[in-house]
Amino acid sequence: MTEKQLSSFSAPIDDRYFEDYVAGAVHEFGPIEVTAEEVIAFAKRYDPQDFHTDPEAARKSRFGGLIASGWMTCSLMMRLFCDHYLSKNAGLTSPGVDELRWLIPVRPGDVLSLRITVAEARRSVSKPDRGLVKSSIEVLNQKREVVMTMLAMNLVSCRKTTAG
Repeated sequence: MTEKQLSSFSAPIDDRYFEDYVAGAVHEFGPIEVTAEEVIAFAKRYDPQDFHTDPEAARKSRFGGLIASGWMTCSLMMRLFCDHYLSKNAGLTSPGVDELRWLIPVRPGDVLSLRITVAEARRSVSKPDRGLVKSSIEVLNQKREVVMTMLAMNLVSCRKTTAG
């Protein structure tokens, strides 16, 4: 597998605008560690399946041990996405995500990171003060295995409000 050339943003996150999201650019952020206590607490509140909440039952499950809820993995991804990628001053909203996939179970002790490719950056024709940034997100574990993927869409304010 050929690694894509990694790039870094030219502007810090608190001064990042639509123009700073360049199609084809690849950014990596992390790490964030997964703990058993957080896995269990999250699952007890939001996804109370035995293989997320009960270490003994999880050992007897097809997973052979405790695994994080996929929704917890999404939450950990969102923490890194907000802390390092999504503009703090120009992020407007998100019309949604597509193609969310959980590929490999996330376990306590895993250390996750993000690899984000700017898949598309398109300025709005009807509202030229903003653009749509489509991001292909991969969540990686410490072995560099892809554990989760998704496409996120975000509306981001432009630095310049007129074309040209």
